[in-house]
Amino acid sequence: MWLIVGLGNPGSQYQHNRHNIGFMAVDEIIHRHNLSEPRKKFQALVSEGVIGEEKVLAMKPQTYMNLSGQSVQAAAAFYKIPLDHVIVFHDELDLVSGKIRTKFAGGAAGHNGLRSIDEHLGKEYWRVRLGIGHPGDKEAVTGHVLGDFSKADRDWLEKLMAAIGEHAGLLVKKDMGGFMSKVSQAMLPPKPKKEEKEKEK
Repeated sequence: MWLIVGLGNPGSQYQHNRHNIGFMAVDEIIHRHNLSEPRKKFQALVSEGVIGEEKVLAMKPQTYMNLSGQSVQAAAAFYKIPLDHVIVFHDELDLVSGKIRTKFAGGAAGHNGLRSIDEHLGKEYWRVRLGIGHPGDKEAVTGHVLGDFSKADRDWLEKLMAAIGEHAGLLVKKDMGGFMSKVSQAMLPPKPKKEEKEKEK
């Protein structure tokens, strides 16, 4: 079984925050792959189903970001899911908006959700880093992260979520590079159409 985790904060007031892009990604995967209706378990909203040929548990911890590890550890322990079958989607300040990177293990880089998971599980799990851009000023980081996506963000955000949902099957095949490549390709601007040949006079 695979455990796919989206990080965010519960509550409608946080729903459209940049910090909640992990929730958005998991919502898209649940929708695209017809996983079960979310139910409350492990202090989280949990959906189950199959992606490709792999059993999947998709979860959104409801503990608030800085306690996310409690939910993830409880689910992983209950289902005896190995750490290399845990995938965590989270917002990433150090990536340009719309960019994506997969990474195995590593540090929390100041992310409270990752720090909590590290404390409860260790660091040997997969992360999918979803770029939200950096405001350019340390003083503005909190407002940026906890601010809502703007209307100008909508186009790339919708494209990113659709690509994540479409290609999530590659993740559970352990083709992390293929997943990153496919999503990145989907985010490229469309190629300009070849100019129509001038009609013969």
